[in-house]
Amino acid sequence: MATAEEKTKRMIHTAGCIIIGDEVLGGKTVDTNSAYLAKFCFNLGMNLKRIEVIGDDEGEIMEAARRMMEGLAQRKRGKACMSDDECLLKYTIRHDDITYQSIANAFGLKLVEHEESLQRMIKLSKSHPSQPNFKWDEPSPALEAKKRMIRLPIDTSREERDQVLFVDESLWVPISVVNGNIHILPGVPRLFEKLLEGLKPRLVPRLTDPEGKGVYRMLFSTPMAESAVATYLTELAAEVEPKGIKVGSYPRWGKKRNSVTLVGRNKELMEQIAPEVAKNVQGVRVEREDEADESDDSDETDLG
Repeated sequence: MATAEEKTKRMIHTAGCIIIGDEVLGGKTVDTNSAYLAKFCFNLGMNLKRIEVIGDDEGEIMEAARRMMEGLAQRKRGKACMSDDECLLKYTIRHDDITYQSIANAFGLKLVEHEESLQRMIKLSKSHPSQPNFKWDEPSPALEAKKRMIRLPIDTSREERDQVLFVDESLWVPISVVNGNIHILPGVPRLFEKLLEGLKPRLVPRLTDPEGKGVYRMLFSTPMAESAVATYLTELAAEVEPKGIKVGSYPRWGKKRNSVTLVGRNKELMEQIAPEVAKNVQGVRVEREDEADESDDSDETDLG
């Protein structure tokens, strides 16, 4: 089993994401973070293996985090599961959030009031209009609520600099890193996206593709029904998937044109077969699914 220090340095092959929040499961909040993360990983060539949504329940958070951490060992035993390379959790940044406590309990860690996070909070956060008399140096329920947000799961036997990351100087919010490969980010989309982009320079040197070229997606627009191109695409997949290229076919309900995709790292091979693919699906290569749509294609069509 790799140590936390080893995990912070090893190459990244896969990633997983746990979205935490009753408000997501209840439909109150639309989760945009997982979609942003999926594009982020795709562009970097990180193989995002799973996105899981769970509620604000300590037992569920502990179980999900442990399972994702133990995924590699299970995979080696032949079970279908997550790898344990990198795990990113989205949590709700509020005073009553239980994510930090749950992760600390899951891995036998202590919650430590992180002084640098507190000082950054004091410097960068603004007082709410409803708290005109709030003071940082006087005990109060409001102060206690704020401090709960910077009590982080810390392994006291390790250096804190690898466990608490500040990737944007304009934000007081830290990225808490547990066991070297669990990254805990806030759920507010603006913060999540900004911190994720700030994390990028730390991830790129550890990618299997160090130049960060990522994975390529090639898109074709076809007027043919999915069933009409299925035989050809099945034959194509059998030929190119062993070479690392995946073939996809996607109906576009209510549109006259469907989409066919090639996804892979071997851009040279994809370019070589692109003319053949376009010819066999009687389509054209496009940058967007709707690029070749006709202006009057709003009528529903049988795309099967």
